[in-house]
Amino acid sequence: MTITPIHPDRFPWYDYKRYSFSLGLKTSAGTYLSGHTASEFEPATRRMVVRGGMAEQVRAVYAKVAAILEAGGLGYGDVARIVEYVRSEGIERYAEAAAVRRELFGAYQPVIDTVPVKSLLRPDAFIEIEVTAASAPGAAPGAVFLPSIQPVDGQGNIVGAGDLVAQTNAVYDRAVRMLAALGLGPDRVVKVATYITPRGLPGYERAVRVRHERLGPVFPAAVDIVMPRLLHPKAIVQCDFIATRDMPVAVNPGWKRYDDLACSPAVRAGNLLYMSGQGSLDPTSGRVLHQADVVAQAECIYDKVLQLVRTAGGEPRHLIKTIEYVTPASLGRYRDVAGVRSRMLQEPPPASTGIISEALLHPGMQIDVDALAVLD
Repeated sequence: MTITPIHPDRFPWYDYKRYSFSLGLKTSAGTYLSGHTASEFEPATRRMVVRGGMAEQVRAVYAKVAAILEAGGLGYGDVARIVEYVRSEGIERYAEAAAVRRELFGAYQPVIDTVPVKSLLRPDAFIEIEVTAASAPGAAPGAVFLPSIQPVDGQGNIVGAGDLVAQTNAVYDRAVRMLAALGLGPDRVVKVATYITPRGLPGYERAVRVRHERLGPVFPAAVDIVMPRLLHPKAIVQCDFIATRDMPVAVNPGWKRYDDLACSPAVRAGNLLYMSGQGSLDPTSGRVLHQADVVAQAECIYDKVLQLVRTAGGEPRHLIKTIEYVTPASLGRYRDVAGVRSRMLQEPPPASTGIISEALLHPGMQIDVDALAVLD
């Protein structure tokens, strides 16, 4: 299996070869792009800058996406999924982003996941956009993506206001209906990303029981992240689901912590390996390791990620995508995590997206890594 980095002949925004991520990777199971903002290098000040309002930034981001796709022999029509990470202050202007996207993609509209975030690593950016495309023009994607699901009824009204369990059930009800329309059952869900507001945290364990009751027998990989607000102002939870037409298989190196969780450390579906979000937790006790040290936590996490890849029969070179959720407290040393990635990961480096969360579920954790691998 070949993993091919995409190198555009012309990429005028910045020298991407200086970074510890790939602009995009082509594999047999799809093409994966790093998250991009409207950042560009300004020679006069010798720094990265982000200019313009929401619409201008979105156009700049999709210009980057188009350049990367074109270098990979693809175009907008080959995009299967778009994740738009929107800074809290940009939510009220999100309609502008959606309008630009609809204009650029025309009659073909891919699946859209919309994730409000605490902030972005480029502080002047309103939005960061991550794209998954086919492996070749006209090829079917290696996964089944659902759009972000809010706890709302058919008219867009909130369901179960203030009740996390009621909202979680509403989200799963809608997911089951969408899967059924695609000829799939909840047993084919391989990944769930749950975004929850601080208001919902007291009921978090009860919400996890919903996942336990509704999914399985192979529980999906899962990532659970705290954000200050969600797309609907009264939502306290929203979810993104990935499903498969292959038979999912749980992957566990023997980590006892997962015996009582409604998720698997990783799930293999065909040649895709979906991993649960990994923090610096002891795999047996669940105790947070290296508290308040984001670099040591990153070393611990990437060691665990690579252990999962090897348990599934892969090698470090098979890691193709990471999303790093970091807390505000980590930002003083977060740049040093690039050194960890350069030291521990192989060439070509995975596509990567970095997002600032409100918090992580375990106090003391400063980084959580959501990873994907493509195996032979």
